[in-house]
Amino acid sequence: MISPSTPPSTPRPPAVLVTRAEAAVRLSGADPRLALARARAVLAEARAGMETAGREGEPYGEALSVALRASALAARELGDLHLADERLREAVETGSRFPLRVAQARMSLVAVRTQLGDPEGALRLAELAERHLTGTDLARLDVQRSVALNVLGRHRDAVRHCDRAVDRLGDDPRFQAGGLLNRGVARTYLEEYGAAEADLSECARMARAAGLDHVAMLAEGNLPFVAARRGDIATAFASYEVAEAGMAGYPERLAAMRADFAEALVAARLPGEARAMLEQALPDLAAGGAHAAIPDARLLLAQAQLLAGDAGQAAATAQTALTELLEQGRATSAPPATEVMLRARLAKTSPTPSAAEVAALLPHLLSCAADLDGHGRPGAAAELRLTTARAALLAGHRTVARAQLEILAETLTRPLVRQHALAMIQRLDGDLPSALESAREGVETLAATPAERNAELRAYTVRPAEDLAAFGLELALETGDGWMVLDWAERRRALARGRPAPVRVRPAPFDPRNSCDSRNSAGGIPGNGPGTLIELVRSGDELWGVLVTPARTGGVRCLLRPLGSYRAAAEATVRIRYGLRRRNLRDLVDRGGGAAPEMMDAELAALGEQLLGPFDLGWPCGSGRLEDGPVVIVPTGALYTLPWPLLPALAGRPVSVAPDATSWALSERAPTGAGQVGWPVVLAVAGPGLRHARDEVGMVVMTHPEAERIGATRQEVLAALDRADVLHIAAHGMSSPRSPMLSRLTLEDGPLMAYDLLRAERMPRLVVLSACDAGMAHAPVDGAALGLAGTFLDRGAACVIAGVVPVRDDEALSLMAVFHAVLAEGRSPAEALATAAAKTAASGFVCFGDPYG
Repeated sequence: MISPSTPPSTPRPPAVLVTRAEAAVRLSGADPRLALARARAVLAEARAGMETAGREGEPYGEALSVALRASALAARELGDLHLADERLREAVETGSRFPLRVAQARMSLVAVRTQLGDPEGALRLAELAERHLTGTDLARLDVQRSVALNVLGRHRDAVRHCDRAVDRLGDDPRFQAGGLLNRGVARTYLEEYGAAEADLSECARMARAAGLDHVAMLAEGNLPFVAARRGDIATAFASYEVAEAGMAGYPERLAAMRADFAEALVAARLPGEARAMLEQALPDLAAGGAHAAIPDARLLLAQAQLLAGDAGQAAATAQTALTELLEQGRATSAPPATEVMLRARLAKTSPTPSAAEVAALLPHLLSCAADLDGHGRPGAAAELRLTTARAALLAGHRTVARAQLEILAETLTRPLVRQHALAMIQRLDGDLPSALESAREGVETLAATPAERNAELRAYTVRPAEDLAAFGLELALETGDGWMVLDWAERRRALARGRPAPVRVRPAPFDPRNSCDSRNSAGGIPGNGPGTLIELVRSGDELWGVLVTPARTGGVRCLLRPLGSYRAAAEATVRIRYGLRRRNLRDLVDRGGGAAPEMMDAELAALGEQLLGPFDLGWPCGSGRLEDGPVVIVPTGALYTLPWPLLPALAGRPVSVAPDATSWALSERAPTGAGQVGWPVVLAVAGPGLRHARDEVGMVVMTHPEAERIGATRQEVLAALDRADVLHIAAHGMSSPRSPMLSRLTLEDGPLMAYDLLRAERMPRLVVLSACDAGMAHAPVDGAALGLAGTFLDRGAACVIAGVVPVRDDEALSLMAVFHAVLAEGRSPAEALATAAAKTAASGFVCFGDPYG
C-alpha cells in the first residue's frame, strides 16, 4: 500500500493533481488534518512529476501552488499561523506562471497576515489579488478583506464588503458563513446588536449544517461578546460557558474568544473578570502566533488593571502594547494605547500628585487628545481633554485648563462631556451653584434615556457619567452641605449599578428649624423612622462621612464630618480582617500568638474612633451617642470588607452594610418575622464537604414551621430562588475579590457562580450564606454589586447574611441556631444576627442590605 505522502512511480497528470489539490482546499475547513495529509500527497506527486518531466514539468507548478495553499489553510485552522504564512508565500512563488493561483494564494494571505499583525499589508495584498480574480473569488476576497478592516476599526467598510459577499456566495457555505461571522463582529462594534446576533446565529447554523464546526465555534464564541457589549452580562456568561466547552482542544480560538469577551467586560465595568480572562488568553495567543491579537489583548489588560486600581502595572502593560502596535505598523491604534498609558501614569501620582509630576504629563496629554481627534475618535479625545483640564488645574495651569474646557463647551460633543466642561468653567469663575446645576443637568440626561437603552448606557457612557458624578460630589463637599453630599454620592452609586435615577434620600421640603445643625439639615422624615444612616465618601485620600438620624426634636438630623485618611482606614481594615481570620481558624492558639487578639481589639477601637467618633462625640445637640435602632452603613472602597458589627460603638446593635442608601430610605416599617407576617417558605441547602452542614440545615428545618430541605444541586438552588422567602445555604464559599462575578458556592454538581444569579427573575427576601468569605469582594466603583452577597441584593433580595472572613464550621452552626431562633420570634435579620453574635461570640458574619429584611 502506498502512504498518502509517497508518490506513485508514475505521477498522475497535472490536471488530476490540480483537481485533488482543490478538493483539499475545500476540505481544509471541515477536516483540516485530513486536508493536510491529502495536500502533502499532492505535493509529493507534483514535485516528483516536475523532476521526472524536466522542462516539460512546468504544468505541475499549478498543482504545487494549489496544494501549498491547501496545506496553508489547514495549518491555519490547526492554529499554526507561521506555517500558513510560509506555505502561502511558497504558493505565490511556485505558481508565478499561473496568475489566478497567485491571486488565490494572496487572497488567503489577507486573513493570515492580518492575524500575524499586518492588517495594512494584508489590504495591499488584497489589492494585488483583486486584479486577477473574478466572480465568486472576488466575493471570497471581500470576506477576507473584512477581517483586516475589522482589526483596523473600519467596521462600516467591513459591513459593506460582507454585504456584497454574502449575497454572492450562496453556493459556498464556508465563505458565506465567514462573511456572516465577520459582519456580525463589525455590527457589534457599530452597536447594531440585534443584527449582529442574527448574523452570528445564522453563521453557526449554516456552518454546523456544512460540517464546518470550527466556524460554528467562532460564531458561538462571539455571542458572549455581543451580549456583554449590549450590557446583558447574565446572557454573556451563560453563552461563554457553552462556547468554552465547545472550544476544548482549540486553545488559540478559545484565547481569541476570551480576549473578545474581556473587551466587553471592560466596557461593562467588570475589570476583575476581564483581567482573569486576559491573563488566560495572552499566553495562548502568543503560542498560536496570533500577533495581531496580542497588543489588542494587552491594551485591554492595561485598561482592566487601571479600572481595578493597579495604575503602576497598567502603565507598564500599556507601554508594551503601544510598542507592539507600532512594530506592527498600526499607527491608527497607537493613540488609544497612549491614552491608557497616560491615564495610568497620572493615576500613579494620586492621591496627592505634585504640581511638577502633573505638569510633566501635560504636553503628552494635549498631544494624545489631538491624535485621538485626528484618528476619528472624538469621544475618547473629549474625555481625555477633560482629564487634561483637571490635570492642568492640579499643576496650576488655569489658562491651559480653560482652553481645553472651552473647546469642549463649544463643540458638538456628547451632553455629558459638554455639561462637565461647563461645570468646570463655572467653578473656575467661582460660581459654585451654577457648576452644581450644570453637573446635575449632565447626569440627568441619562435618566431621560429610554429604559431599553439603560443596559447599553451602563456599558458605554458609564465612565464620563461617573467622572461627572465624581465632580459633582467634589463640588458638594465644597459646599459643606451634608444633604448635597449625600445626593451626589447616591447619584454616583446609582450610575455604578446601572440606575441613572437614584432613590431620593433627602427629605422635602427643606426646613432648617427641624435640626440643631441648620446648615446640614432638612425636615420631613418622622422621628421614629428607619434608624441611622452612615454613608462614607472619598475625595482623593480624604474620607468623609454623612450621618442621617432621627432628631430628638422631630424630623431628621444630617451631619457631614471629615474622617481622616481613607488609606489609613483601608490598611487598618486589612489588618483587622487578617487578625480575625487567624482568630477564627485558631491559628493564634496553635502558634502561641496569645497577644494578637488584644492587638486586634485595639485596632478595632482605633478604627471605630476614626470612622464613628466624629459623629458620636460631636453631636451639636449634645446627645452623646448614636440614636437607638438599626444602623445602615454605606461604605466606600475596601471598607466594604470591614466586619462593621465588631466596632465598639456598634457592638450589640442591629447593623447592616449596603451598597447605597436605598434600603435605608425605603425601610420605614417595623421588623417582621415568623411571629407576625412570617416567612411562609423557608428552604435550606447543605453543600458537600462541611462537617456540620447537614446538622445546620436540620436545625433550620426544625426551627421554622413547614421549612423544607432541598438538594444541593445548581438546578434545585436556582429553582428555589423562585419560591423561597428565606433561603439558607450551608456550603463552602469562595470569594474572588478581583473578579466578583466569579465568586462561587460549592454544590454537589459543581459551583454556583455569582453570574448564574443574574438570570434569576425573583429572589428570596432573605438569603443566608453560611459560607466562608461569601460577603467578600472588591468593586471597581462604589455602588457596584459585590460578589455573591452583592449579586443577590442587586437581583432583588432585601437582605443577605454572609461572612467576610472564614468561620469555623462548629461556630457557624452555633451562631445560626441562635440566629434562626430569634428570627422565628419575629425579630429582624439584623437584630437576630446581633443577638446571635453576642450570645455565641462567633464573629465574621455581616448583615447586608435592608436590616429589616
